[in-house]
Amino acid sequence: MIIGIVKETFPGELRAAIVPSTAARFVKKGFSVLFEPGLGATLNIADQEYIIAGASTATRADIISKANILLRVRKPSIEEVRQMSPGAVHISLLDPFNEKDLVAAMAERGISGISLEMIPRTTLAQKMDTLSSQANLAGYAAVILAAERINKALPMMMTPAGTISPARVFIIGAGVAGLQAIATAKRLGARVDAFDTRPVVKEQVQSLGAKFVEVDLGETGQTKDGYAKALTPEQLDKQRAVMAKVCAASDIVITTALIFGKKAPVIITRAMVEAMKPGSVIVDMAIEAGGNVEGAILNEETLIHGVRIIGLGNLPSRVRINASDMFSSNLVSFIEHSWNKETNAFFLNPDDELIKGCLITHQGKVLK
Repeated sequence: MIIGIVKETFPGELRAAIVPSTAARFVKKGFSVLFEPGLGATLNIADQEYIIAGASTATRADIISKANILLRVRKPSIEEVRQMSPGAVHISLLDPFNEKDLVAAMAERGISGISLEMIPRTTLAQKMDTLSSQANLAGYAAVILAAERINKALPMMMTPAGTISPARVFIIGAGVAGLQAIATAKRLGARVDAFDTRPVVKEQVQSLGAKFVEVDLGETGQTKDGYAKALTPEQLDKQRAVMAKVCAASDIVITTALIFGKKAPVIITRAMVEAMKPGSVIVDMAIEAGGNVEGAILNEETLIHGVRIIGLGNLPSRVRINASDMFSSNLVSFIEHSWNKETNAFFLNPDDELIKGCLITHQGKVLK
């Protein structure tokens, strides 16, 4: 059975789906591993390192047409789907809610399409949860990016010339990305406030040394997969009223609010931005899903009344070596989950609860 890995072509994507150590694990299981030359160039990994691990080079066209299992970070093009071998398994971030034509093309071609975003958030699936592994690094990268853009130091400093007060950082959303952002900002010495619509995360926020901002929103909560539920317009207005005060006092604001499968909610209005101090920085981590900040533009930095709004996408690529290592490890865990020990072979079982959660197309049908 052939595992194929191609280079990423999505603009600005610097991660690689597989690193040499992972390729070696696949080879040890008996797979033939084909990779496109230059796969690890953005990670300073030479082709020879993959070859030493037991993989072989091949053209992109050959990999796409011959691979039984095709691994990548981002989704394929429809043209590439049409070149795949019927019955092949494609594993990547697919964005199935917004890629109806791509999903239809995969079903028509007879491709078993695995969407890594849809892997259930269970204890068993933690090792293969790419959303969490990449969000963790994105939270770190967001704080480092903001620290570089802000025009002041983050920690408190006591010097002969006087005392420097710590910068104030406000993290909105305490999921995986938000918690890592809190931890990183605290390590850098900032004073950190955090808010989340799910009261259940208050203890986690406080355990990292941040102050949890209380907002009485009435009935809120989270989905069975741990995502925040969408708020009503009235709840959003209450939330914004409290957050406006905290934003105005903050030097850095980082937003992470996402609603799975839907457009991100706008939680920072232009009026709230204009009320912030000139020189402040906002990082909109939800920009690829539409953005949490009014005025944020994907892959751009904008200034509104002296406040810098950073809408740069694909933050995990800013720490691409670690991001690729973790993504690669997630893929290995997924393949091993579907490894049949009796036959010593890969078997995609559509009745398996974990597979059922992320299998989008199979045997010519769209399953979700």
